[in-house]
Amino acid sequence: MKKVLLLSLFTLTSFNAYAQEDNTDYELRTDEKYGYIIDKGGKKVEGIVRLNGDAMNPWSNQKKVKFVAVSDIDKSKKKQKFKTLDPDDIKEYVAFDENNEERHFEMIKYTNTKEGFNTATGGLSGNIKAFNNLTKSNQFAEVVQDGKIKVYKLYGYPTTFSAGGQIEVAEKETERMRNSPSYIYSKKGGKIEELTLAKAKIIIADCSYAKGKLTSGSYASLKNDEKKRSGLGRLIKSQIDDVMSNVPEIVEEVITDYNENCN
Repeated sequence: MKKVLLLSLFTLTSFNAYAQEDNTDYELRTDEKYGYIIDKGGKKVEGIVRLNGDAMNPWSNQKKVKFVAVSDIDKSKKKQKFKTLDPDDIKEYVAFDENNEERHFEMIKYTNTKEGFNTATGGLSGNIKAFNNLTKSNQFAEVVQDGKIKVYKLYGYPTTFSAGGQIEVAEKETERMRNSPSYIYSKKGGKIEELTLAKAKIIIADCSYAKGKLTSGSYASLKNDEKKRSGLGRLIKSQIDDVMSNVPEIVEEVITDYNENCN
């Protein structure tokens, strides 16, 4: 196992070294929108914030971000150079994506053990995927709901290596991770935990307004918790996936309602 992890580290290091080779200059747009970063001292610095990932590799936004401060923009030059910042450099950042949608990321300390131990690719490829997830704790997570209950969207990290019969499996696993991020939360600045249907019912119970709606069955997103079981009493995987897929609706309906109506 030690040899596998060492090889994984070598592969990961080589991959990351390659991925960091991005010296593309940036040409200012006429409708440029400025985002900002919050540095380690809590200072807000406005500038152009460029997302490092996209729809195909959304997990890259969790590793680093590219930034040029307003004070460093030289309008006499056709193109500007970015600085690459990671979770050791800043606390948070706000950027605008290709659709001009505002995206807010915060540095958190969280290890995605669910993806770390879900080595669906198997073999060396699966071990590298486990390594990629279990060795990352400080990372940028996207804020999707703010308030007393703050919810983040967090993607797992795919394998950086696959060969032979593992290639097709690894590609399917990467596609699954791309479309199925985890949702994690912190209540009143407390510990960050994974948000599940069962946990959602617990964390809103301190508010009579939300608890009343839960009891009366008003929250449609909290009703899908019927669990079919096999003859051995184990959860059927498809049913688990159905329940987990309901979490975005829980965030939109229940957590939003709690943050807006509960003190």
